[in-house]
Amino acid sequence: MFKADGTFMVWSDHGGSSVKPLNWMTPPTVIDEEPGKMIVRKRAGASEDRVEIEIAEVLSDVTHEMSSPEEDIALAKDGVEAHLQELLAEQPEWCGEGLRLVRREWPTDIGPVDLMCRDGEEQWVAVEIKRVAGLEAVEQLTRYLQRIRLDPAFALCRGVLAAQAIKRQARVLAEARGIACVEVDLAVLRGERQPDLKLFAA
Repeated sequence: MFKADGTFMVWSDHGGSSVKPLNWMTPPTVIDEEPGKMIVRKRAGASEDRVEIEIAEVLSDVTHEMSSPEEDIALAKDGVEAHLQELLAEQPEWCGEGLRLVRREWPTDIGPVDLMCRDGEEQWVAVEIKRVAGLEAVEQLTRYLQRIRLDPAFALCRGVLAAQAIKRQARVLAEARGIACVEVDLAVLRGERQPDLKLFAA
């Protein structure tokens, strides 16, 4: 993958839990193309890093222009965390019954919590928002809660992890740490469709 800013990345073709590339070069880079070969070069001080790519077969060669969902472009980056945060700030009740927003980007000394809310009993609730929540999201919210609870006024602050999808391992760890997990539907938040009805039997 080549990005417009000159970043070069090599990704695994079999998926997996990691979202990091196997190899990458940050810009600026220089790309030399030869028949059946590409060479990516990057200056690093007095030395030069280079990756030589032997092309055996081209399965797909496409260019995607990425932009905001509001712009009229065929492929747009959608459902990003910033958009989810904006929608949930307007509708915090999706993160828990009776929640009301106090502030977005609540500051701590190790970074901001996405939403700080209060529930119906006036207890503080810190909400961390991800598109897809894994173990690192739970660890991040845990660290925020530890810092927030140092203030006696926030000693009982609880945490909510909200995401479009929460991985099973993350849900298990979150529940073990007393963190609530909420999966949200972007289309429902946008008002594009009604939430699914759930039937409960006595």
